Amino acid sequence: MPSKFGLSVALATPFDGNSDIALDAMIAQGRRCLAAGCGSVTLFGTTGEGSSIGSRERERVLTAFLDAGIAAENLIAGVLVDSVEDAAIQAGHALSLGARNILLAPPSYFKNVGDEGVFQWFSAVFAMLGDQARDIIVYNIPSVTMVPLTVSLIGRLRTAFPHIVTGVKDSSGDWPFTEGLLKAHGDLIILIGDERHLTRGVRLGGQGAISGMANFVPRDVKLMAEDGKDDPRIEAFVDELLKYPVVPAVKAMVAHQTSDEIWLAVRPPLVSISGDGQAQLARAFDDLFRSKAA
Repeated sequence: MPSKFGLSVALATPFDGNSDIALDAMIAQGRRCLAAGCGSVTLFGTTGEGSSIGSRERERVLTAFLDAGIAAENLIAGVLVDSVEDAAIQAGHALSLGARNILLAPPSYFKNVGDEGVFQWFSAVFAMLGDQARDIIVYNIPSVTMVPLTVSLIGRLRTAFPHIVTGVKDSSGDWPFTEGLLKAHGDLIILIGDERHLTRGVRLGGQGAISGMANFVPRDVKLMAEDGKDDPRIEAFVDELLKYPVVPAVKAMVAHQTSDEIWLAVRPPLVSISGDGQAQLARAFDDLFRSKAA
């Protein structure tokens, strides 16, 4: 059985007025989350708008985090691209710097490709990575990719690449699927992406979470991810959050908590939520948590 993964924050990415990454604010947010109990920082995931961040930018961000004294073993890099070559280059760079894991999503431009095509894509990425390939967490988020990772496909990947595919982040939001995944592949690092299912998943053997909510309530999410402690406030606030596009809503909450409007900016094609939406989210959060303290 793998050691407990715990909680990783799916770090949001701040942008300045020129749509450049605001590295100082991003590093400060990473430090806040680590200090509040997150075991690692996941860069370039869905919450971090990773599909909108190019390879050269990623290199600058990773270097800046390391130069700031954040250990590579506390960093996970999301890879959300379609090209085998791009996936291998992005993953290989992060792994060469000592990143803890790669969170690797399937290609998403082509739909209805089936398990065989997705298996071949992952196989080609791992072949191109060669000896660098290790500690890959495959990312199931079909609401975004429209390419589900089935329980049988995950089983095939772990059998074919037992020392490479070490975990799954399941952001399906489909509890029966999550439950089946835990039963079939409980010796993998199974991470629960939907905080409403987190405690149930942990109690069935889930290893923790890569969580967008950890950007602003890390201590509370940690208790869920590590101890399986129920928190109806978080489950209720996820429902509020999902009334809006998720990434701009998470960033609005970081802005609310830090009192820094730099967090409101998103990159196209995403659009920031309205001022009214921001205010409604902030009221809902304050009503549930009674404090901005994380």
